[in-house]
Amino acid sequence: MQIATWNINSLTVRLPQVLAWLSANPVDALCLQELKLSDDKFPHETLREAGYEAAVFGQKTYNGVAILSRRPLHDVVRNVPGSSDAQARVIAATLETPGGPLRLVNGYFVNGQAPGSDKFTYKMQWLQALQDWLRAELAAHPRLVLLGDFNVAPEDRDSYDPVGLAGTIHHTAEERAHFQALLALGLHDAYRMFDQPEKSYSWWDYRMLGFQKNRGLRIDHILVSEALRPAVRACAIDRAPRKNPQPSDHAPVTVTFAD
Repeated sequence: MQIATWNINSLTVRLPQVLAWLSANPVDALCLQELKLSDDKFPHETLREAGYEAAVFGQKTYNGVAILSRRPLHDVVRNVPGSSDAQARVIAATLETPGGPLRLVNGYFVNGQAPGSDKFTYKMQWLQALQDWLRAELAAHPRLVLLGDFNVAPEDRDSYDPVGLAGTIHHTAEERAHFQALLALGLHDAYRMFDQPEKSYSWWDYRMLGFQKNRGLRIDHILVSEALRPAVRACAIDRAPRKNPQPSDHAPVTVTFAD
């Protein structure tokens, strides 16, 4: 079984790329972020023809998340329960697998703009609310995967310039502490469960030949619960779609499970 995450940076623009990627990589579930469209504009029928049903939490122009699945989805939750956040950033759903129910939590984490800004304060509050909710979700759903665009480079090796960018957004001690707090809930960074090539990133700026020079960050993550950890067989970043004409600035990340 394979599950992937991809910040598509506008599904309207990149639906053909999503369909092409799914045709070449028929994962069981694909979690998308930054749909940048409202629910009524979501291409359900086109994706059904490709073999995927979808649970969607859209938002016009900004944000938006969706879970595409080859298996039925149920118990769908949109947004962090109890949160007053008006932005479409979190969707969760359960799918049945041979190993039992699997809970997917797909998040487009707050960017935060810059330390000391109002948006950074919002990011800290949002991360704390997510952490508090996930504690209960893990208790109710031991087989859980948290994945998406975290907008956090957890370690220096996840940044092309950890010295020059130290303390800047995605690299702050506060953001990294929140990432570690998620791991402390009993989650594991699937990508770091395996030996990986050095300078492996999932996002590259469109400007200044960021991709061509590999000036990237690893900010798209897949965290698996302790119950799922023994079943994880591989985790990889697919750089190929970043070479497409008009690509997303993010690359897909895929985890492979034994069941």
